[in-house]
Amino acid sequence: MHLTLALASAALIATINANPSYYVKPIEDENDYARVLELSLLFYEAQRSGKLPQNNRIPWRGDSALDDRGLNGEDLSGGYYDAGDFVKFGFTMASATTLLAWGAISWPEAYIAAGQLDELRKAIKWATDYFIKCHVSEYVFYGQVGEFFLDHTFWGRPEELNTTRPAYKIDPEHPGSDLAGETAAALAATSIVFRNHDPEYSDKCLKHAKELYKFANRYRGLYNEAIPGAALYYESTDYGDELAWAALWLFKATNNTMYFEEAEHHYQHFHLKERPNEFFYNKKVAGVQMLLAQITGQLEYQKAARAFCDFSVRQQKRTPKGLLYIDKFGTLCHAANVAFVCLQAADSHGIGDPQEYRQFAEQQIHYMLGGSGRSYVIGWGRNPPKQPHHVASSCPDRPAPCGWSELDKNAPNPQILYGALVSGPDEADKFHDRREDYVYTEVTVEYNGGFTSALAGLLQLRVKSIT
Repeated sequence: MHLTLALASAALIATINANPSYYVKPIEDENDYARVLELSLLFYEAQRSGKLPQNNRIPWRGDSALDDRGLNGEDLSGGYYDAGDFVKFGFTMASATTLLAWGAISWPEAYIAAGQLDELRKAIKWATDYFIKCHVSEYVFYGQVGEFFLDHTFWGRPEELNTTRPAYKIDPEHPGSDLAGETAAALAATSIVFRNHDPEYSDKCLKHAKELYKFANRYRGLYNEAIPGAALYYESTDYGDELAWAALWLFKATNNTMYFEEAEHHYQHFHLKERPNEFFYNKKVAGVQMLLAQITGQLEYQKAARAFCDFSVRQQKRTPKGLLYIDKFGTLCHAANVAFVCLQAADSHGIGDPQEYRQFAEQQIHYMLGGSGRSYVIGWGRNPPKQPHHVASSCPDRPAPCGWSELDKNAPNPQILYGALVSGPDEADKFHDRREDYVYTEVTVEYNGGFTSALAGLLQLRVKSIT
């Protein structure tokens, strides 16, 4: 089984490389998790900023934003463009990275079976290399490059960007415990992913994770008060969850009980035992509860983790076709993140009903892959979205010009943004596949984070059942 999946994976990549306009044909089984896992990682590659490697697999992408600089000239090139535009938001990039790393730690066999472990490491490292660049000194971290308002004066290829790209930082006078904490969590989790593969890089990530957590804990504040523009797009309403989240990942990476004790302190002090309704970049409480339950096996934490999944599975609002409905922005991301957390619960002793949680996760991911009547993953399955709100993929092949007329054109994007999960349908299962309707067709690096890891969790179940 492992060899078959790996060979299929290699064949798909070879076909895409040979013919960039190749359209991945729909298949009978809408739960071909290995193939969608591969495509989801291709989406991250399409979002890369900076100097691209020679083995870049996205033929319509090239080097871009090479001159991104900090206030003192620091090199801030690299990382990921957040969505269909060209701002690099550190908070959501870090959140997606932590979820990707968590999936890699939990279900490596799935990535091996799909032939995607190396690609997953590359996807994670592209982000963490950037975070390390942004951490220019112990208590200074750049959390955003580019400005949304400036960015939206331009519609064209990232390789042809002509806007000013200001950089924004947090420091002791302008702290951001949430941003520093989430980045610390991402780096600590990544250090675990690379521990046996590249020990030197693992140590480097861990060093920066420790420093960023110390920064987050010592100088308290919300990052969107230090970086005001961020609040319009990725507001943070608290930082206690990120402090606990970072401390738990540092404990997992170091086994130093100091971090665990601090995590428990944050859990009590910031009242993180209450049942959350969601799990995403602004609310890490469900993840904190899950990690505490997994680490300790204590009844208090197990009950908290179970309460979240039981509520999500049995009581949370659904669309008529069964999709978990939490918010109109990132509808599918919210559902995928909950599916991922509940797959973690299913794999953990003493947290609820594993069969019920796994069935729920399968239902949610099946909806996204076509069970609802259409696929919501670009370039895959039945009637996938063809007009994502994504500037680069809306541009025709060079040397044809690309400009604002591409936004309004009622035609499929010339470039297929393989693997991107769109924001998704409304509460009535209605979906508008129009570029300008970004509420439905937006794509972001965060949307694919929990989705990718949920795919891995479901694929792992299949691998285990065969072996």
